[in-house]
Amino acid sequence: MEPLGTSTVLLVICLSCLLLSAIWKSQANKRGEMPPGPPPLPIIGNALQLKTNRLDLTLCKLSEKYGPVFSLHFGTKPVVVLHGYDAVKEALIDQAEEFAPRGKMPFIDKYFRGKGIIFNNGEGWKQLRRFALTTLRNFGMGKKSIEERIREEAQYLLEQLQATKERPFDPTFLLNCATSNIICSIVFGKHYDYDDKKFLAIMAVMNDNFEIVSSPWGQVANTFPSFMGLVPGPHHRVGTNLEKAKVFVMEEMEAHRETLDPSSPRDFIDCFFIKLDQEKNNEASEFTTENLLMSTIDLFAAGTETTSTTLRYGLLIFQKYPEIEEKVQEEIDRVVGRSRLPCMADRGEMPYTDAVIHEIQRFISLIPMSLPHSVAKDTLFRGYTIPKDTTVLPVLTSVLHDGKEFPSPTEFDPQHFLNKDGTFRKSDFFMPFSTGKDGTVGKRICAGEGLARMELFLFLTSILQNFKLKPLTHPQDIDLKPHLSGIGNIPRPYQLCIVPR
Repeated sequence: MEPLGTSTVLLVICLSCLLLSAIWKSQANKRGEMPPGPPPLPIIGNALQLKTNRLDLTLCKLSEKYGPVFSLHFGTKPVVVLHGYDAVKEALIDQAEEFAPRGKMPFIDKYFRGKGIIFNNGEGWKQLRRFALTTLRNFGMGKKSIEERIREEAQYLLEQLQATKERPFDPTFLLNCATSNIICSIVFGKHYDYDDKKFLAIMAVMNDNFEIVSSPWGQVANTFPSFMGLVPGPHHRVGTNLEKAKVFVMEEMEAHRETLDPSSPRDFIDCFFIKLDQEKNNEASEFTTENLLMSTIDLFAAGTETTSTTLRYGLLIFQKYPEIEEKVQEEIDRVVGRSRLPCMADRGEMPYTDAVIHEIQRFISLIPMSLPHSVAKDTLFRGYTIPKDTTVLPVLTSVLHDGKEFPSPTEFDPQHFLNKDGTFRKSDFFMPFSTGKDGTVGKRICAGEGLARMELFLFLTSILQNFKLKPLTHPQDIDLKPHLSGIGNIPRPYQLCIVPR
């Protein structure tokens, strides 16, 4: 048989592309009138137009052409993008029920399989979330008791910082340990030493996973999961790391099961076991051992990485702007003094410090595109029809960096949260975790938002009350752009010295 000529090969390729395009358009017609967007290519969708190093900024740029609601294709899957405060609020608050489901994240879904809280959906998610919120509140979330735990942990952290003896160090794991111990006190009912090898090991795998899913490897694996399953790379560590986390949590679960006293639950795990036993004859119950395992991992990871990364970013920002650090310290000295640790009651008298912490969260846009949502049914939105199960990306960066609300959106400026008279200025555009306005929150807002805000205030003020930060490079050379940007915006690795005040 003679080999095919070049013209024949080109003809076959062209006919294949035309066929795929026709199938694509046919499917689009069946989906109804989706929002506008750049035309996708077969198989790869809009991959050539999406920059994995700052996808949120790419989406903001595309909105200039296609408007606040537009469509893209991540591979073969359609995605609707929400840009700006009005579109995000309208979807996640005004039409919260329709936009409540978690969107598909194939790279992560294959490990969680719809279990737990964060990546669950439907009635199961509602039951588990409701149970988690109630249990977390019962064990102090949002109450004075959890504030006292954070202040105790701040004292442990200060001792560890003091032990650096002004030598350069990477603050990552100290901050991880501090924030993780707060959620551990609620979930596991215990405190871990900062030199506990098992605890440090689990911190390392959690940190590694957060970096991988925020890297280009994680983003491409979410877009082309089957293909990336065959490609070597760091994304394969996610499954290995998760198995290590499961072993850590299962050991705690077994210890709890053996010592469980239903009349006196000690923590989240005990309460879940009690609920599991109550529903053991209900085959449809969501309270299973597997859901306990994955829900605990959800709470453990979410209660550690987001807050510790924000703290790490905050310390880097203070090194870049020492004049802001000094103003915060002046306010701490004036309101709190040096004889006691700060408490939440001080925050109302510390508008500048409060503004700085809000500005840290606004500026870094930690979860730049939220976690993906989807629609529970065919949904009419701004004249378009979004088909059931379509993934929806609310670009939180577009809200946090809105130029009309925040005059210098890409600059770090605490004045964004201060009135002219120096009092604290609230903003509905402050959505570092998800949506929230006037006491009303989106269905998927972070369950631990109140805890995170408390930790950020108490840990940062305690550190600055006792130490001055000393960067290893000139402040003007400190780069605040994210080192990795995907699910999270992660700061560049750094070391610093701290000097007792």
